[in-house]
Amino acid sequence: MLPYARTKILPLALAGGLVLSWSATTQVMAEPQEQGQVPERQQSWQHQERRLDDRHHGEQRRLQQQREAQHPAQHQRQEQRQQQAQRPVRAEQPADLILTGGRVWTGPGSPIRGSVAPTAVAVRDGRIVAVGSDAEIERHQGPRTQTIQLGGRRVVPGFMDNHTHFIAGGLTLGGVDLRDAATPQEFARRIAEQARRHPQRWVLGGTWDHELWGGELPHRRWIDSLTPRTPVFVRRLDGHMGLANSRALELAGVTAKTPDPPGGSIVRDSDGQPTGILKDAAQDLVERVIPEPSEAELDEALERAQDHALQRGVTLITDMGSWDGFETYRRAHRGGRLLLRVYSVVPLSSWRRLAEFVQREGRGDSRLFWGGVKAFVDGSLGSSTAWFYDPYTDDPSNRGLVVTDTAALWRDIVSADSAGLHVIVHAIGDRANDWLLDAFRSARALNGPRDRRFRIEHAQHLTREAIRRIAEEQVIASMQPYHAIDDGRWAEKRIGPVRIKTTYAFRDLVDAGARITFGSDWTVAPIDPLLGIYAAVTRRTIDGANPEGWVPEQKVTVEEALVAYTTNNAYASFLERDLGTIEPGKLADLVVLSGDLLEVDPVRIPELRVDLTIVEGKVVYRRDR
Repeated sequence: MLPYARTKILPLALAGGLVLSWSATTQVMAEPQEQGQVPERQQSWQHQERRLDDRHHGEQRRLQQQREAQHPAQHQRQEQRQQQAQRPVRAEQPADLILTGGRVWTGPGSPIRGSVAPTAVAVRDGRIVAVGSDAEIERHQGPRTQTIQLGGRRVVPGFMDNHTHFIAGGLTLGGVDLRDAATPQEFARRIAEQARRHPQRWVLGGTWDHELWGGELPHRRWIDSLTPRTPVFVRRLDGHMGLANSRALELAGVTAKTPDPPGGSIVRDSDGQPTGILKDAAQDLVERVIPEPSEAELDEALERAQDHALQRGVTLITDMGSWDGFETYRRAHRGGRLLLRVYSVVPLSSWRRLAEFVQREGRGDSRLFWGGVKAFVDGSLGSSTAWFYDPYTDDPSNRGLVVTDTAALWRDIVSADSAGLHVIVHAIGDRANDWLLDAFRSARALNGPRDRRFRIEHAQHLTREAIRRIAEEQVIASMQPYHAIDDGRWAEKRIGPVRIKTTYAFRDLVDAGARITFGSDWTVAPIDPLLGIYAAVTRRTIDGANPEGWVPEQKVTVEEALVAYTTNNAYASFLERDLGTIEPGKLADLVVLSGDLLEVDPVRIPELRVDLTIVEGKVVYRRDR
């Protein structure tokens, strides 16, 4: 673990000429305050939404002129979109597309049954022009209108995934798949088969889970004899550790004498030799010698990932990616091949480059947009590198890792925020989340009021005080519910029975008035919102051991989960004017499900299928029925 560094007085230059010294950051580095209590449960999700909206509205009004001055190009595009959305709809203008005879969930508080529940939607020029009964929408019918008979099926806004590694996911779809390899023998067999099929290439991909075979970490000796000349580097499903074979370690120059890098560790045998397992920053030792994919390979990966996501009803993804990935999206967008929406987020360490790019080019459009920067505080629970106050129950000498120097991370957070960028930071352990909340508070104090929408990615293990602060300080908790039913198989072994009570604390956050969003962290978990909703609502672990739910008091309702996958994700991407609900003026991103998500027994949600995915009024996926 890295020390809580504050040994130097470092000058800190911020945008606008403000200069601070490191001594000004001591409050951020201080131990967290005494934990508080979670506020009592509010009366309803709708009440919480109204309360948050009222809170945000006043600040947004005050800051409108400031935003316009800072980002005039973005403001101009936003005004154009708003004018288009508010353009009067004349009934004599026929719709391009009508969906009729179904059940339409329009957004939070939408009636789901009875005569007041909408059954049809009309779309023209990529936007929704009307929502209502079949009879009301029929007047928008024209000679060239495409009509889809829903037959009672449920329509919801397009699903949005708040956290993916999308291009990497597309590359993984072309690599070895170890996600369900349940024994060391099957793990080794699949790697050997991939090496046999592609003898001149690295074996990459993986997404293995050692908990499937009892928790023993894989060892290079499992695969060395099967891959003597083929380098192998396969990641655990959370991306926070990977296994390299001896050939890969040789190419990387990793030996018994190689020291652990800051923010990472090389797992070693009793004689000091590397086992092949590299954790967090230590993975860079091998990754730097893996050949970079070509532009053509990246384009193919995007196409695979895009098809995979659209089949599951995902119409917008946030990609926690790289500049290479960003350029891949731009090529696809220019060529008309980008069928879903992408919020392309780049590393926080490159915030100056992005700030300059935004100054020149603006922030994109509703199909491809940017302006977010992402960093890490700590590692993951599965790799025992999440940063906690107390030691791991199954490893008393370990409290996790700080994977980014806290002094450098604090400076980058404050500076990127000062430049008007959207700061998005990974924090999993309770200590990591508290540190990050303190850093966000410092940025607000130093840079003044702004509609910034700070995001904590994962927010997995929280103190009671952190739950309160996330709500009161209007920080977005960007969470991935499938992790709860995956990690729930073994999390108590790692951190004990007390800390799991506020692990994936969906219910407590909602009741505190926090705005939570949902996604997958693909390829760590499946990019499948229906599975995510099932996980959030039932919390039934994937091993079947918790039929009533793992930490069941943290369950949410189907509608609350649906809001987190739609309305709240639109807000977290600054696109709430165009997306997230089904209402006139908004972009027509819609999903038609095979059954009624809001009426089915929650344990049967995984049986539902996506029948149609519609992006901006165009059917981009249709399931064979």
